Amino acid sequence: MGGVELPAVKALVASQTGRVHAALGDEQSAERHLGAADELVADGLGDVPDWVAYFDAAEHAGARAVSARDLTGIGRNRRASDHFTDALALRRPGFDRVKVMDRIGLAAALFTEGEPEQATAAAHQALDEATRVDSTLDAARPYRTTAVDEIRTRAADLAAARPTAVAA
Repeated sequence: MGGVELPAVKALVASQTGRVHAALGDEQSAERHLGAADELVADGLGDVPDWVAYFDAAEHAGARAVSARDLTGIGRNRRASDHFTDALALRRPGFDRVKVMDRIGLAAALFTEGEPEQATAAAHQALDEATRVDSTLDAARPYRTTAVDEIRTRAADLAAARPTAVAA
């Protein structure tokens, strides 16, 4: 069986295609693709190839959240906060950076939805968690060039000056 026929791959493609349609403002196509992904995720992803192992119900909830946010941004009233909350509840251990981004998204969504007290609490939690996330540009570790060292130094300086998710 080819990889494209696997439920996990089909769900990933449907989820991301829905996200793109939402970003383009095509609510009907977004919902069609996101709904197809909902069904695939609910039925179980089965055998998941290594290259798509990051994709799960939490990742799909994150795609739904971003889609809702994008559609709200163009006048379609969607509650992105519900989807960000789902994503946070479903995230597996080891996805700390993604959780911080989910919390930032949750805070922004709650502000947009007129919930400033909840938004402020979510923002504080995001910032608290961001300070615990290692933001040392892990992917750059094997490279030792002047240009890469300069980026590493700038990131460290920014993290020291502004210890927030911006430095992540």
